[in-house]
Amino acid sequence: MQGLLSVIIPSYNEEAMIEKTASVISSILQEADIPNELLFVDDGSKDGTWEKITAAAGERHNVCGIHFSRNFGKESAIAAGLSRSKGECCVVIDCDLQHPPEKIVEMYRLWQQGFEVIEGQKSSRGQESGLHAFAANSFYALIGKASGIDMANASDFKLLDRKAVDALLGMPERGAFFRALSSWVGFRTATVYFDVREREAGESKWSTKSLIRYALNNISAFSNAPMQFVTVLGVLLLAVCGVWGIVSLIRLIAGYAVGMGTGLALLMLLIGGGCMLGIGILGFYVGRIYDEIKARPRFIIAETCGDL
Repeated sequence: MQGLLSVIIPSYNEEAMIEKTASVISSILQEADIPNELLFVDDGSKDGTWEKITAAAGERHNVCGIHFSRNFGKESAIAAGLSRSKGECCVVIDCDLQHPPEKIVEMYRLWQQGFEVIEGQKSSRGQESGLHAFAANSFYALIGKASGIDMANASDFKLLDRKAVDALLGMPERGAFFRALSSWVGFRTATVYFDVREREAGESKWSTKSLIRYALNNISAFSNAPMQFVTVLGVLLLAVCGVWGIVSLIRLIAGYAVGMGTGLALLMLLIGGGCMLGIGILGFYVGRIYDEIKARPRFIIAETCGDL
């Protein structure tokens, strides 16, 4: 089976990498004799990314591009690329080449053998701080427990058969989490392992604030575990209140003076803090429901280039 491969490349402020990424991936796929299209999705970049994509499309027949009206986020960029792709299978890969592009050939060969979802899984996470690694592992552990899918060392780097792509595009939810949903859909799955490479040019677009927001949005989109946490917190607070009440009653019966002031104040602070936390978590989920009900489009395309 020799089908067209669509390579989806989300790009945000990546003007320094567009030309090289197009050249490297095109050369690898041409050498492997794999028919392909490279679909760059400019996620509302503020630099010259779109101009570089337009130039690459003018020089290479296999390159095309989508330009958003503003920054909608990586998940929306992936969705746009999948929706406009023409291939019998699609690969999603980062523009910074930290995902090794030669692994695309290995994924494609597995697809030719009949696998429909080929997961790119990290053997190592590259050069990152211990705190970042701990946060990432905690995030994927929570998602894994909620979904029943092993998300350890998961990545957006993966190949999907057209059946899997159509299944993802058929989901109406706006707050989709591609990394988890592409595993959740099932199908015949294989795994390819890779080491994360160092960025060759430019700098990471992920700040600590954006990573925290990304984690919160995706946890709430794919898991109700925080809401269950509210229930557990309520049970714990009830238990604390019960123990406090029993101890106070025993001391009263035994004839000891019951100093209620400080302990009662601490107990009220504990209960109040727990209630506010619970209300905050519930409010966050209500906000996500509100966003889904509005049913606004996940992205707006301002321009396209190449054969689209």
